[in-house]
Amino acid sequence: MFEKEYEIATLAARSAGGLLKQKFGNVQHIDKKGEIDLVTEADIAAEKIILKMLRDHFPKDNILSEEAGAHDLASDRTWVVDPLDGTTNFAHGFPFFAVSIGLEIENEMVLGIVYNPFMDELFEARKGEGAFLNHNPIHVSHARNLKESLLVTGFPYDIGKKSNRIFERFRTMVLASQGVRRAGSAAIDMCYVASGRLDGLWEENLKPWDTAAGAVIVLEAGGRLSTCDGKAYTPYRRSLVACTPMIHEAMVMALKD
Repeated sequence: MFEKEYEIATLAARSAGGLLKQKFGNVQHIDKKGEIDLVTEADIAAEKIILKMLRDHFPKDNILSEEAGAHDLASDRTWVVDPLDGTTNFAHGFPFFAVSIGLEIENEMVLGIVYNPFMDELFEARKGEGAFLNHNPIHVSHARNLKESLLVTGFPYDIGKKSNRIFERFRTMVLASQGVRRAGSAAIDMCYVASGRLDGLWEENLKPWDTAAGAVIVLEAGGRLSTCDGKAYTPYRRSLVACTPMIHEAMVMALKD
């Protein structure tokens, strides 16, 4: 199912990722969208590659992309694109960043591609067909309790406005778990949960392109998704819990407390 979509999205992710790898460590120009929200020439160039391929092959589809915004047509199909998830990492030469491409049909995410070009790791999933890393099946971990789980989180760009709540939640989760990491790419974080490298993720103030592709991969790998207060996940809600099923309730309860 979705063979052509998978083929083109994979090719687009690898093409954009190749450009990012070439430009990595040689960023010439950085702009600010916010106080700590960056965009580089690499974001723009990678996005152009992806959007051209999607528009050439699927001209009737909608596209929602981080830098270009929305390209709305009368379609029930929407590509959700982040050409460079982890821009701050990229700009500083920290090799933890990815291309993220998801496809939503009739308000349901059905395909997700996340490509980390630095490590040449392609995570992908199609609805009902499982999740894979470089064509090998992946599955969430078998962690059964929060205290023995390794978690990951991210800090929102507006952290200065809500730092007390963010750091209180961070403190709660550090004390409730085996450890917490903060690496700077929600897309890769979700794929690491899907592949069992991490047991759970929580994050706030997210955008659709941060989680759309990763959501398919987590679900197809046997994981659970919700908002931080336990509501049903959609890419258009601003918070996320993604984890192995056995710790989901404990994570949500800890975040509420």
